[in-house]
Amino acid sequence: MANFPTHIAVGTVVSGAFATVTVAADMVAPQNIVAVTLAGVLGSVLPDIDLEESRPARAMFSGLAIFFSFAVLFGLDRKYSIAEMLILWLGTLVLVRYVGKELFFRFSYHRGIWHSLLALVFCSLITACVFSKLLGRDPAVAWLGAAFMGAGYLTHLILDEIYSVDVMDTRVKASFGTALKLFDHRHLGHSALMAVAVALVFMWTPPARIFLDNITSRSLWVGLNQRLLPQHKWFSGMAWLLDGSFASRPNIPAGADPIATGSVLSAPAGTQP
Repeated sequence: MANFPTHIAVGTVVSGAFATVTVAADMVAPQNIVAVTLAGVLGSVLPDIDLEESRPARAMFSGLAIFFSFAVLFGLDRKYSIAEMLILWLGTLVLVRYVGKELFFRFSYHRGIWHSLLALVFCSLITACVFSKLLGRDPAVAWLGAAFMGAGYLTHLILDEIYSVDVMDTRVKASFGTALKLFDHRHLGHSALMAVAVALVFMWTPPARIFLDNITSRSLWVGLNQRLLPQHKWFSGMAWLLDGSFASRPNIPAGADPIATGSVLSAPAGTQP
């Protein structure tokens, strides 16, 4: 399989390419593009979460432990004494970081359910929920983050399959077919649990209508086609850097705030998405 630096490098390139298209299409306000791009980079290493000594696994359980321990602390700040809150905070930290990690790896193995398209869907749905419920982003932006996560995740699976083919010796390694699969056919119980988790998380996801309307709109694809290659000469739009004028920058309506641009917008106030 590909190593961690390779996954990070390729995942960053793929996420950067998608971010470039997203910016060109003016799909999202600039303050959100970094967050959705990072979701793609995270997805490019997330399948190795089932490798116990891998960096993604260590980082994930450390991050979850910090998140849940402080969530407990802030949620109980007026109900218990300082000593009790310290015990609850530290107990939650240890429980998630060590006990949770131990239980996770007792019921999982490398190239199992996490190296599957079913897990890709699960992680993408979780990303949409995190963006919407925890980060307070608009549902359309949340689904854009989910799309970036899915693209990064798929990049990891494809890259592992490519590394399963030894081109120089013209042979296929024994690991071929274990990275990119629909579900884990060796442990159907794990696949069934993941399918149930996908169904449960899907019911918690934000509405996807605005996002789907945006990415399927004809104007979006026409605009991207027009901006695919320079209309006159290469990098002619960089003239504004020399004279300090923003007049030549394309697709920014007069009077619009560049920071607030983006076609992925919230639903109108008072309406139900």
